[in-house]
Amino acid sequence: MAGSFGEVQLDALPYSDQGYEEPGVREMALRMVEDETKRYRPTKNYLEYFPTPAHTYETPILKAELERISNRQPMEMLSMKRYELPQPAAGQKNDIAAWQDAVNNSYAQLEHQAGRIINLELLSQHGGQAWRLHNEQLMLGLDVEQHQLKSIRHKIQEVNWQRKQEQTAAGEELSLLENHWSSLVRKNYEIDKACMELEVEIKQLKPQQGQEVSEHSDTVSTET
Repeated sequence: MAGSFGEVQLDALPYSDQGYEEPGVREMALRMVEDETKRYRPTKNYLEYFPTPAHTYETPILKAELERISNRQPMEMLSMKRYELPQPAAGQKNDIAAWQDAVNNSYAQLEHQAGRIINLELLSQHGGQAWRLHNEQLMLGLDVEQHQLKSIRHKIQEVNWQRKQEQTAAGEELSLLENHWSSLVRKNYEIDKACMELEVEIKQLKPQQGQEVSEHSDTVSTET
């Protein structure tokens, strides 16, 4: 079941071909692969003819992070400055504005911690139900994905089965054709052999026939 893919000619029937386990076959295949890799000269960007994918999921933060990774820059450490409660510097001990900023920062930190406490209380009251709903959604999504996976595997199995059927049928046809070809070659050989034997026999009979013709001519002359 030969076919073509681009400039490559496919003529293998893996479901029908025999002899893969014979000595030297694996080594020969590895040498062919090595020769092919030597002839292959990849370009700097062998995917340049593909269109640029549209990353709709990229956010400004994610884009900046990808650029950081691309530029091999180190990740910034997590800043804990917002959680600090620094007092005014030594030179600002008598500065009312500096102390006011420190107090305002303390109020902000206090409200932040109060908000965290409220969130924890809400989580303790409603978190269990929220997680149950989330888990149910995950299970529904898992069921959908498993169904799709089962369908894809079934399609793959059907494709493989069809390939096996087609290749087995093609292999049987090739076997019949090969046997027919061998039979014709054998018959041609037998015909050639018979022709050669006849030629030899004819060459052997020619002198005898010439002698008989000569004797017959002499006999006719004598009778006359």
